[in-house]
Amino acid sequence: MAPFLLLIKIAFGALISLQVPGSDGVRCFNQVNNVDGKCEGYLGDRVSEDDCCLNIKYGFQQDENAACQACRPAEWSVWSDWSMCTVPCLEGVQSRHRLCIGKGNCSGDEVETRICSLQECCPVMGGWSTWSAWSQCSVTCHVGQTQRTRECNNPSPVCGGTCIGDSKEITQCDTQQVCPTHGAWGNWGAWNDCSFSCIKEGSTTFPVQVRRRVCNNPSPSESPPGRACEGNEQEARDCTSAPICPVDGGWGAWQHESECSVTCGVGQVREKRFCNNPAPRHGGRNCAGPLTQHIICNTKLPCPIDGRWSSWEEWKPCARADPKEIIKCTNRVGFQSRRRSCLGQQFDGIHCGDDYKELRPCYNLHNCIIKGNWSEWTEWGLCSSPCGQSETKRYRECLPNYPNYPMKSVLQTKEKDVVFFGTPKVICSKLNGQFLKVEEKRECNNVPACT
Repeated sequence: MAPFLLLIKIAFGALISLQVPGSDGVRCFNQVNNVDGKCEGYLGDRVSEDDCCLNIKYGFQQDENAACQACRPAEWSVWSDWSMCTVPCLEGVQSRHRLCIGKGNCSGDEVETRICSLQECCPVMGGWSTWSAWSQCSVTCHVGQTQRTRECNNPSPVCGGTCIGDSKEITQCDTQQVCPTHGAWGNWGAWNDCSFSCIKEGSTTFPVQVRRRVCNNPSPSESPPGRACEGNEQEARDCTSAPICPVDGGWGAWQHESECSVTCGVGQVREKRFCNNPAPRHGGRNCAGPLTQHIICNTKLPCPIDGRWSSWEEWKPCARADPKEIIKCTNRVGFQSRRRSCLGQQFDGIHCGDDYKELRPCYNLHNCIIKGNWSEWTEWGLCSSPCGQSETKRYRECLPNYPNYPMKSVLQTKEKDVVFFGTPKVICSKLNGQFLKVEEKRECNNVPACT
């Protein structure tokens, strides 16, 4: 190998690490679809799972037929669209689902079901009137068509119903008269081949091409007599465009065209070749196959992972800095705080920020006796099961009438809303034998059977 080419190869190899084929490894992709959980952006195969997941936005397959597995922690996909209602009229149910994508488990339901009604009434079919008389024949010679009709009004359909059958009947009618058939040309035939397929440069001799057609589309009738075709049945031309004999093209060697597409994890290198060994001439065939290709490259470096906030902790009890100060069941303002943590930051990823703590003013009403009122009925909830026997619920509950305390307070030089803390003991009048909550249930109709 020439010393200059050897230096280029050594320098290029220092920037990327090409994956060496082996028996182990996974199929690596540079993204995972957040709707159907499928891997997209194929990078290459026989990559170790750890190397592929140096970037947590990537995904992989154990083999070509295996399911896609995301590198990131588990999280829900977006909800699918609601399914069609189980019945076209009256009341049924519809459902929607979502996928848990990533490593680990997701909390919550995979399927939701709700009540639906596409149409308040069901279709009633109508009946046909009697047929009309047959129409006149469509032609005056040979065979034509006649038709009759009827209407869907005996009775008329209701709520989108229809009549079963056709509103029109068509049949043949024979006039017992013969029609003359006039001749018409068929399509021109193909041009005959030139006497030779290619010529040498500078030649002035050209062959002749001929094509023909036949008066058979249709042929003219004899009785009654039809008109013959007009015009010539043959035409000729010189082959002035006979090509120079072609030279087919051939591919040159592959050449690197780019560096690795990523600076961390697994990416691709683009290679290019040229159809110049030889180049096609005089209409010769171009080279078959791709002009470029991508081969996998591995930086062996993990990609940055940005931090993400954990869920907020529960609010601490409403109190004052001095625990001896009594604020419970009074209009004296206390304070609550809560915290959260920045999780998962690695490899120079971005930190979540400084917003890790919250403070708010409050009134402590925990276990305080408060009068209340019954709420209105809630909407009917989700069906309890997407298939088989299923029910839905709604409820009324005894809600507290909170005291008319001032709802603004100054905290750290800023005016903030004051909240009520704790679970008071609410007193409502008795309703259906209950003091705190009244519940109603009913079945969801037309739920599909479980398979």
